[in-house]
This record gives sequence, structure tokens and C-alpha cells, in this order.
Amino acid sequence: MSRYANDRSLRRLAAAGLVLILGAWLGALPGSGARAGDFAPVLPGRPLVFPADTGAHPAFRTEWWYITGWLIDEAGRERGFQVTFFRSATGVGQDNPSRFAPRQIIMAHAAIADAQTGHLLHAQRSDRALDPLAGAAVGRTRAWIGDWELALADGEYRARIAADEFGLDLALLPPGPPVLNGEAGFSQKTPDPRNASYYYSRPHLAVRGTLRLGEHAHRVTGEAWLDQEWSSEYLPEEAEGWDWIGMNLHDGGSLMAFQMRRPDGSPIWSAGTLRDGDGQVEALAPEQVRFRPRRRWTSPRTGAEYVVEWDLEIAGRSMALVPLMDDQELDSRRSTGVVYWEGATRLFEAGREIGRGYLEMTGYRERPAGL
Repeated sequence: MSRYANDRSLRRLAAAGLVLILGAWLGALPGSGARAGDFAPVLPGRPLVFPADTGAHPAFRTEWWYITGWLIDEAGRERGFQVTFFRSATGVGQDNPSRFAPRQIIMAHAAIADAQTGHLLHAQRSDRALDPLAGAAVGRTRAWIGDWELALADGEYRARIAADEFGLDLALLPPGPPVLNGEAGFSQKTPDPRNASYYYSRPHLAVRGTLRLGEHAHRVTGEAWLDQEWSSEYLPEEAEGWDWIGMNLHDGGSLMAFQMRRPDGSPIWSAGTLRDGDGQVEALAPEQVRFRPRRRWTSPRTGAEYVVEWDLEIAGRSMALVPLMDDQELDSRRSTGVVYWEGATRLFEAGREIGRGYLEMTGYRERPAGL
């Protein structure tokens, strides 16, 4: 978890210290004391300002920069990829003047989905925010842990990941301004507006760069999606998790949709954003978004059962989600503390593929904490 000390004993001490910090943040240890009221609230009417709001918002409890997409290499082989950086305020050490106080935790996940092998390669890191080792900058996107980094400069994102089994060095160019979700970027998650985030998306990112698998490097191109959300009270007590999609549509449009889910699978709230090929954006109300399970898959590692194929009703249109492959489960218990499914997925309408993107499902093994 720490690559800065070569000595193994120092690595073990650093890792043990971080586990204690993460345990306190997640509420796994007594006395963490962090409550939603300790952080800045998400309120309607607050305009999102760019590029300033592409940076970190440390007064809020939770934040993530989330990139997913499809890559094609020089041989025409397609793979899915994910790069996500998380920033979490711990509620610990606020009155401690030391720069070493664990006020903010930075975590990162990366994954490659390869249908030809049927294997998901994934890696994770976590560390306290401590410049220059790890952090999340204010004012413009830059999140990093060691040599893992996501940054925005001159209108283009750059993602660099160096894991043992794979590596990514990608440039991602947005075709236009961010798409604001919900009510001008205020995205309500339940009937109670306190459960909300500030949320924008950047669909149809044009991707170019290098994918390393083992010792072999591949030139890749592709298309991706970026989400940034920040919140202090995201998940209500009655929710077990959520299901979410971000789809780049082949006509140039985009679709984001989600549902918050009770333990019995019934929806608490759903919403979405549909942008057509001409750029017109429609905020979808709860009654316009329906997720209906179609096929399930059980993980041989964790025993969690996921709905890997869904029927969707989106603004009166019937659609279907089909994964690139079933096994796209990520075990992130060494960083964010949860097991979830995050996978490359195709979107169909009337039997015809109309888009590609990613499906995320949480709460199928345990409820996400710290949100």
C-alpha cells in the first residue's frame, strides 16, 4: 500500500496505520464520531462553476472522479477499463495542526476487463492526503497516490496507473462542456433532498494512449465517460446500495440513470439524464426510470449475487443491458472497504446496440459504509 519505503517492516507499519484510519472513517472502530452534520451540506441552487468545480471539495464528506470506457488495441481487441479516485473526509484530526493528521483519505481503483480471457485485472491504493505523496487538489482536477494520477490540464484529462499486472497512460479529451445531472447539478438520491450530491458527467471522451499488460504495451484508442460527484449525506439508512449506468450512445447522445435500492431490491428513488444526439438534455424524473432484473450471476469468490442483465424503461423507451462478461466484480476491502460489480456493458433497444458504457452495482454483498 505504501511504495515509498523499501524496507518491508516500514511498509507493514504504514499499512497497519492506514487500516486504523480507514476503520475509524468507516465507523468500524468505536469513537470515530463522524456524522453527516459534521460536513458541508448539499443544497439546491448552488451553481457549478468550471473549471473550479472539477477540483476537490474537502468540506464535503465524500467525493469521486470516476472514468470508465472501452478501449480497442492495434489488433482490434476490445477491453473495458475503469480508473477512479476517491477523496473522503474522515472527521478525524480537524483540530490537530499537524500536516500528518489524517483529515482526508485518498483511495483509487483501476481495472481492465478482457472478455477473451474472461478475467478482470484490478488494483487499488489508499493513503492519507499528504503532499507530495497523495492528495486531491482544489480548483482543478488533480488526484494522486504516488505514481497513480488523474489530472486535467489545457482542457484534456490524463490518467496514469502503474500496477503489477497492468498499466494505463491515457489522454482523454472531452468533446464539449460538462453535462449537469439532476437540477442544474443538484442530484437528489431519495425523496428526502438531504440525500443528494453535486454531480456532473463528461460523456464521449475521446481516448488515446497506452495499455500495458504484463510486459507488453499496446497502443489503444477508445471512448470513455467521466463522472464527478461530491456529497455529505449520499446513502439513506434504508438503502442497501444502488445500480447506476453511464452510456455513450452511438447517435452522439448519452444516458445516465440510477436507482437507490432497499434490501429487498425494491427502489427507493430513481433518476437520470438523457441527452440526445443534438445536445438537448432532459432530466429524468423517478417515474421515467425503471430497472427490472433479467439475469443474475453469482461470484465464486464472495458468493454475492448480481443482476448482470437488466431490462430498462427510460422515458417510455424499452432498453436492455448486456455485460461484456459476467465476472466484473471488484473486491476493494483494502481501500474503500466494499465489494461491488463494475463492468463494461452494452445497451440495446429493439435488439439493436445503441450504446456502450458501464454498469455499477453496490450493496449486493454488504451495504457501502462512510457515505
